Amino acid sequence: MQIERYETGNRMSQAVTYGGFVFLAGQVAIDAPGASVREQTTNILARITRLLENTGSNPTRILSATIWLADISSFEDMNAVWDAWVPSDHAPARATVEARLAGPEFSVEIGIIAAIGS
Repeated sequence: MQIERYETGNRMSQAVTYGGFVFLAGQVAIDAPGASVREQTTNILARITRLLENTGSNPTRILSATIWLADISSFEDMNAVWDAWVPSDHAPARATVEARLAGPEFSVEIGIIAAIGS
């Protein structure tokens, strides 16, 4: 089996595929820093959808999600966007925790593991 890396930089790849799985790096709202939790979550989920599609997967194939919130009190705001995005009957295993993120401009970070295929 071959390892394939996508959008690779000096420090990390945004996605890596191996053995029928795609592993996404934690995604932050690069296009919406400092925006509300809802706006950041929307931006992140669009990035995740694009990465999944580029690696031969899609949101119905997500197996696991880890969500980090800078402030756990924003849990409901993030969930409002997440719940509208997750395809019906395809909710992944998920954990959500409060953590200090890479910079104060980011309120949400989401990491995904998904199966490749349609």
